[in-house]
Amino acid sequence: MTLTGVGGVGKTRLALRVALDVARDFRGGVWFVELAAVESSDMLAQVVVEALGIRDHGRGSPLEVLTEYLRDKQALVILDNCEHLVHECAVLAEALLRAAPELRILATSREALGFAGEQTLTVPTLPLPDRDSARVPIESLAKCDAVCLFTERARAVLPSFAVTEDNRDVVVRICRRLDGLPLGIELAAVRLRALSVQQLHERLDDRFRLLTAGSRAVLPRHQTLRALIDWSHALCSEKEQLLWARVSVFAGGLDLEAAEAVCSGDGIAREEIIDLVSALVDKSILIREEHGPQVRYRLLEIIRQYGMERLLATGRSAELQRRHRDYYRALAAQAREDLFGPSQMAWFARLRLEHGNLHTALEHSFADPSDVTGGLDMAADLLYHWIGGYVGEGRRWLDRGLAADTGPSEARARALWSASWLAIIQGDIASATTMLEESRSIGERLGLEPVIAYVTLYSGMIAMCEGDAESAITLYKEALTRHRAIGDPVGTALTLIRLSMAYSFSGDSPLAISLGDDCLALSDAHGEGWHKAYMMMAVGVAVWRQGDLARATELETRSLTFNRELDDPLGVGINLEVLAWIATTEKQYRRAGRLLGILETLWQAIGAPLSGFGHLSHYHDECVRHTRQALGDAAFDTAFKQGTELSYDEALSYALRDDKQLDEQPAEPKAAPLTPRETEIAHLVAQGMTNKEIAATLVISQRTAEGHIEHILSKLGYHSRAQVAVWIGEQARMADDEPPA
Repeated sequence: MTLTGVGGVGKTRLALRVALDVARDFRGGVWFVELAAVESSDMLAQVVVEALGIRDHGRGSPLEVLTEYLRDKQALVILDNCEHLVHECAVLAEALLRAAPELRILATSREALGFAGEQTLTVPTLPLPDRDSARVPIESLAKCDAVCLFTERARAVLPSFAVTEDNRDVVVRICRRLDGLPLGIELAAVRLRALSVQQLHERLDDRFRLLTAGSRAVLPRHQTLRALIDWSHALCSEKEQLLWARVSVFAGGLDLEAAEAVCSGDGIAREEIIDLVSALVDKSILIREEHGPQVRYRLLEIIRQYGMERLLATGRSAELQRRHRDYYRALAAQAREDLFGPSQMAWFARLRLEHGNLHTALEHSFADPSDVTGGLDMAADLLYHWIGGYVGEGRRWLDRGLAADTGPSEARARALWSASWLAIIQGDIASATTMLEESRSIGERLGLEPVIAYVTLYSGMIAMCEGDAESAITLYKEALTRHRAIGDPVGTALTLIRLSMAYSFSGDSPLAISLGDDCLALSDAHGEGWHKAYMMMAVGVAVWRQGDLARATELETRSLTFNRELDDPLGVGINLEVLAWIATTEKQYRRAGRLLGILETLWQAIGAPLSGFGHLSHYHDECVRHTRQALGDAAFDTAFKQGTELSYDEALSYALRDDKQLDEQPAEPKAAPLTPRETEIAHLVAQGMTNKEIAATLVISQRTAEGHIEHILSKLGYHSRAQVAVWIGEQARMADDEPPA
């Protein structure tokens, strides 16, 4: 078995732990052989002989001595740090295993030894806290492996150190900056002898200079992070080193196609890339990751920074950055071309994976004054990517480009109407209006019919946001005519969605449904899914208003299933809204309350409720009012809270009825019912009695009464006696008149 992984990931420590755990299972002993200091391959077998403590003065070669000694032993030999002697270690291991049937070998190396019968296990970096770690309790955060290691090593130099509410975010950022790499975390923690946690975080930009305080008990090449990576670099061939430097221009990973396009040439033929990538994976420089059908490669940030230094030293970094920029600019343009078709889902997923590289390409575009127009085009090409979860970032990129490129060009006109949609989603109607006016002016001056068509469409959206459905319908009808005239299926579908919703809002549900059917047919003809999902949502609203709750539920569920797969939070939010309205109409009040709680969390994450669909807000308000009125304040608050406490995946499973367990729960807490004594005390609390009065009434000590009340508050999830009083009243009312669930 060979443990592989990047330097500093903990391969040796894991091997030692295995040795400790299985020592009793090997009668012939467990032997640890450190090979890092072995410079000559001729010395390999001799070093193993010495490590096993063999005293042999015969004339046989060290390999013969080893095979004879181990032939009948049930033993475990650990060969540590084999990467610079991969071939020699493979030959040695194969010979020993063939001669000694009960021998087991555990090797550590940055690449597999590569002989028959070898099993490999990649040692990953330490797990990091989730992105929403701010919501995780301190106790749970401290158990995260990366944070736990940092805390242990910090206490070794600063015994009073602890993860607290004040420093938790900084500690998490430190662990993330170091990619969960154990050696990096250990070397960083040592610096707390002289630095505060905040100072340490601020200085991590220069990781190699800072992280040099290793243990003197290990080899010099393992004492610093720099030396460790230097050694890995020295073990690579010249072309492998060159590719390592070139792939450092990628941010967040890359695929083979990107490596071939950006990194080939000037010493590396395109057909050589695949073998070189494989070699860097074998040496644990590149980390192989599977994303569905795609295989991608990632550099740890520390490894990437090292490669960037090497690239800078070659004087070719600017050229590689240009090639990287041009590749991702072309990728964004192709994604826009293929937006309305069967490859749509694949493109959305790919752009999400490439988000870091898109960011880097835009940064390079806008950093060059002569290339701002190209960056502006790219930012506009990515409009649907921004809508899919990066609205604020997309708006910032477009605003940055618009501020730098002020000429009346087609690129500026397109960027203006693209930015206007993001502004509408954010609720910034004033800015959207201003941008659309300028975009229309440029479009009319340059005769750009597509620009005028989209400006008209988004102007209709603004009219709907302002409650002027009549004007919106007029604008949408004009936009539909223009989009159909130029043969733009994207604009046509988007306009049909909005026009259908406008007619539904105005009370003409039959026409709304008819337009929806046109859009669904158009989407199906092109094999498109995103606009179809939004159209199903819109038709769902129309048929709900007609009273066809079964079909409305089916449409919203189908739409939600697609938006969930696409990971479109805005689409998911609208679907959940309509499902909540349907639940209230069906008198499923607890379900509606929980869905409203889910929506509270979701809209907070997105940043604006009903983003871009503000004309539907009155349905939301009516849903809240009717549900609260039916359940009562306490039961509504409990159901609402249950919804807010669900994770995103749990929330969607609940909405899709994948898990009906929560629907079967009563609105009041079920997991921790009150005991008879606690119920008695809760009733006294509801009567307004003090702790002293309760103690006197029940002939118990005041301290005992206080303890009971603390348990009651904890079980019910409340923080005040007033909440307990409301809850008691609500239980009595619900016992007489329980709403249907």
